[in-house]
Amino acid sequence: MFTGIVAAIGKITDISPLGDVQAGHRLTVDAGTLPLTDVALGDSITLNGACMTVVTKTDRSFQVDVSRESLNCTSGLDRLGEVNLEKAVTLSERLGGHLVSGHVDGLGEVVTFEPVGESWLLVVAAPKSLARYLAFKGSIVVNGVSLTVNSVTDTATGCEFSVNLIPHTVQVTTLKHLQKGAKVNLEVDLIARYVERMLSLPRDS
Repeated sequence: MFTGIVAAIGKITDISPLGDVQAGHRLTVDAGTLPLTDVALGDSITLNGACMTVVTKTDRSFQVDVSRESLNCTSGLDRLGEVNLEKAVTLSERLGGHLVSGHVDGLGEVVTFEPVGESWLLVVAAPKSLARYLAFKGSIVVNGVSLTVNSVTDTATGCEFSVNLIPHTVQVTTLKHLQKGAKVNLEVDLIARYVERMLSLPRDS
């Protein structure tokens, strides 16, 4: 389990195929300022919001295996470059963001990313499969960052939602690199999924 509060910006420094073209990749990640002393093999770390298992590690880097299915369902794990990192939370830590599973629900597309005063406005188009989970003042994870939804506008293909990014969030995450048309990993609110499931089941008579 995670919180969506990015702990550090890492960098994918190497991509090695695990097999033929249908197989996944092994990624080598420079952990940046993320401490790895308490990370063991088999522990979970999110890369841009996607939960991955540490398979090898050094003092300053670690490796994860990304399946072909994960590569097909995510953005940013198939190329070298910066990624948002977060280690799994422990029960003694503060829940600064919201409950995040690290399972990417789908891809969104950046519609707008522009400065507004001291902050930044981010507008993302979400697919119809995720639109029903997005609500005003609800939670959304974008590339591993826990954010609050400021508005939701339904569209023929899903919805467009907006969030406000304070300067600190832009500074300490890879969201600073977003551009119009970029694909982003989205994870909807965990509680919203359970609520939908409960409401969809017939009540016992």
